Amino acid sequence: MELNIQRNKGEFISLLKSTNREGIDNVIEDLEGLGFFEAPASAGHHLNVPGGLVQHSLNTYRAAAVVYYGMLELNPSLKKEVKEESIIIASLLHDVCKSDIYERTIKRQKTKLGTWEDAEGYRVTYKGFPMGHGEKSVIMLLCSGLEMNDDEMLAIRWHMGAWGLNMNSYEDQRSYDSSRTLYPLVSIIQAADGLAAHILERSAEDIDEL
Repeated sequence: MELNIQRNKGEFISLLKSTNREGIDNVIEDLEGLGFFEAPASAGHHLNVPGGLVQHSLNTYRAAAVVYYGMLELNPSLKKEVKEESIIIASLLHDVCKSDIYERTIKRQKTKLGTWEDAEGYRVTYKGFPMGHGEKSVIMLLCSGLEMNDDEMLAIRWHMGAWGLNMNSYEDQRSYDSSRTLYPLVSIIQAADGLAAHILERSAEDIDEL
């Protein structure tokens, strides 16, 4: 799969700038330096190609917008709790933690004929900034100087849902449950991330490997 990296980059930047959020230009500059716009979304699963991370971020935004506007029809009061700019910020920036974890490598890959061959791919390394996942994204954005609302930080922190929980930590469990109850944006971004990865980015190869 080959993505239009420049087109996606332009759309990504345009959406972020439309929020007029303090610090957004610094975020874009820092992401450029980290290689965010060329990074894959994963090492061996969805969108594991150059530019895949931006494509996944855009897919998450599109899914989040559908969820948000659909829920507004069912519950118009949601507009008072969730700002449109927060949908953009949280969905597009939820995975900036992945900017520096992928390195090019040669991997053994099984062909459709059942034989093995060398193929270009990615390996994962956490030596750059081993700070976890959602929490790493929040910290990176704050360090870039982005002004963020509480619901945006929590939506990014908990976008992995239960997968981002330390099940041995009562504090983690209560924090996650409280975040979802207090801030609808948390559930919107969590749902959108899953919809993007498992519906918009599902491939025939994924199904064949089951």
